[in-house]
Amino acid sequence: MRHLHWFQTDLRLTDNPAIASHSAADSLLCVFLMPKPRPWCNLNGLGPQRDRFLRESLQELRESLQAVGQDLMVLEGSPELVLPDLVARFGITEISTSFTPGFYERQALEYLQQKLSIPIEVHRGNSLFSRSELPFELSDMPKVFSPFRKQVEKLVIKTPNSNLSHLPPPPAGQFDAIPVAGTAPNPALPLPGGRQAGLRRARQFIFDQESITTYKQTRNCLDGLDGSSTFSPWLANGNLSVREVAHDIFRFERERVTNESTYWLYFELLWREFFYWRSVVDDKRLFLSGGVARKVRGCTFEPRAFARWCAGDTEFPLVNALMRQLTATGWMSNRGRQIAASCLISEMGIDWRFGAAFFEKHLIDYDVGSNYGNWQYITGVGCDPRGGRHFHIKKQTEQHDPQGVFTTKWGGHRPSQPPYITDAADWPLDHR
Repeated sequence: MRHLHWFQTDLRLTDNPAIASHSAADSLLCVFLMPKPRPWCNLNGLGPQRDRFLRESLQELRESLQAVGQDLMVLEGSPELVLPDLVARFGITEISTSFTPGFYERQALEYLQQKLSIPIEVHRGNSLFSRSELPFELSDMPKVFSPFRKQVEKLVIKTPNSNLSHLPPPPAGQFDAIPVAGTAPNPALPLPGGRQAGLRRARQFIFDQESITTYKQTRNCLDGLDGSSTFSPWLANGNLSVREVAHDIFRFERERVTNESTYWLYFELLWREFFYWRSVVDDKRLFLSGGVARKVRGCTFEPRAFARWCAGDTEFPLVNALMRQLTATGWMSNRGRQIAASCLISEMGIDWRFGAAFFEKHLIDYDVGSNYGNWQYITGVGCDPRGGRHFHIKKQTEQHDPQGVFTTKWGGHRPSQPPYITDAADWPLDHR
């Protein structure tokens, strides 16, 4: 039996049922395909920090695989083309992968299931619950968060599986070195890729500093390590299992203290879970201008205004600082994302999808459900019946950066710009 495991958002050996399923194989080929985002809103490729975090994660994963007699083959190209070639070249008899939400990801998987004559086993990926554990059919999934939370928050979360000590050997083949990233973690917010960095951060935040006990009060801090858990990059790339983080929270509550803040960190994991499964249900509607709600919104595309927003060169110093933080570090706080998104949508009148695509390019914690789901939430075209969220920038500045420390740190004060000039090229966008 010659097996292949296709790594996606499960870059770890611990609590990874898919990779563990190959213990009886004669050989195992471990493969990762570098993401090549489709040309979307005129944005291509990965931002430097997202690319850096991913490459660091892959290098550490490869070292972990080598420690148990395995290796990692990192390739360029679409799964629809690359995986059938590998199946033919190595005589593969079975493929496994972890379930990854997203329209294009599922489209690729369905194509492979139809094209290949060998079984493709899809295992639980990077979620708290498997599909069978949910207390409802996906067709009946609640459209808003609160009813979802009430149905799932008391469910038992399975204990994470232990690390693997052995895997079948890889087939004979060429396993090239993973190219080193062209940038380093920003010293102002150092978030290195890889499982060990994620474990260190989880231990630091939850157990060493006990920052979890004040999380509800500090979670909206704009500057990362000062208040936010920053677990999201390691969860999004699968360096950490979300079940591992949940059980760390439960252990802290058993051994030390339980309060509103400790629950709130678990509450945020449930929000992540909600967007995870909504992305499966919503399918390609996640990318429509009118969103899941199919609302018609009036907006135009003014290229200069969008370019200024991306560059952090607008008339709003706090927004500028947030955007400069994003491109420099690959990360932005949840409250920062809400402020920046609201600015693009409400102050500039630009289609939300351009902003979502820019975040997709740069965020080291990008995942399709949370990114596009949150943008729809702010825009008012998602499932939430209350409409969009307009964050008044002056008020947000007074609340979250009253002394201007964050704004100054990230260079938010920019020279004044001439007024926008629009012409016939600034066409209304298609709302399909």
